[in-house]
Amino acid sequence: MNGTVYKSTGSWYTVKSDDGEFYECRIKGKFRTKGIKSTNPVAVGDHVVFELETIGDETVGVISEIKERKNYIIRKSVKLSKQTHIIAANLDQVFLLITLNNPTTFTSFIDRFLVTAEAYDIPVVLLFNKMDIYDEEEMVEVSYLIQLYANIGYHCIEIAAKEGKNVDKVKELMLDKTSMFAGHSGVGKSTLVNALESGLRLKTAEISEQHLQGQHTTTFAEMYDLSFGARIIDTPGIKGFGIVDMDDDEIGDYFPEFFKLKSECKFNNCLHLDEPKCAVKEALENDEVAWSRYRSYVQMVTGEEENPYRERS
Repeated sequence: MNGTVYKSTGSWYTVKSDDGEFYECRIKGKFRTKGIKSTNPVAVGDHVVFELETIGDETVGVISEIKERKNYIIRKSVKLSKQTHIIAANLDQVFLLITLNNPTTFTSFIDRFLVTAEAYDIPVVLLFNKMDIYDEEEMVEVSYLIQLYANIGYHCIEIAAKEGKNVDKVKELMLDKTSMFAGHSGVGKSTLVNALESGLRLKTAEISEQHLQGQHTTTFAEMYDLSFGARIIDTPGIKGFGIVDMDDDEIGDYFPEFFKLKSECKFNNCLHLDEPKCAVKEALENDEVAWSRYRSYVQMVTGEEENPYRERS
């Protein structure tokens, strides 16, 4: 039987068969040894082949094969630094939710996420959430960030998930597609899903006042079929985002504004660090490239860990 993985708990997988039935499945014991380095050999969104087995009075599925993935979003595993974690597979697009505070989404996180999506050719829409709670000064900062990323070519939308502001614009982009919602805990992913489809009633939580951080309300990635002809993958909040399997000389290619300037550098293999006559550094000095973007790039090339406490500008 063929199906699509809708939920993964690490040991069991909820699979929707091509005929629309849901089955609880596990994987064959030897499955994990087939050169798969990720902590989760099967991810939400995977297209799989499975067979049904009867154990006592219960019928369970056994996944025997993962079909080739169109793409996936991957990051370094938090607890097992040498291993990776596939967040979701076979995506048409990702919505990255960003909040200025409560919790703060720093540009280093945004840029690492965008680079990974660029590497796997996944379109990203940036959703600037909680626009209903910012004061005048904060609105100026949000406008700066929107202009920064819009100028690079990313689609940016201001939303207020609780108030329903511009939720219709998000819904329109989701029609007939499989989309993933990503971002830190507390940025409003589940609130937005509930605004799109109130019948789901996903669990939401208030921001922790003590640490001004979001509280995890989504434990496992899970896909939902929505009534207006869309599929959404809701994911657990992500604290940090380590990039995976990228050579230093290719990271710059996933910064669109750097890639456009690459041919103007003196050296073909320019890393945009200390090389003479580097077009990217010249653009940086002329304020044609954002310093926050360049700082994120240097972090990635030099292997520096993501530092969420750096200034944005």
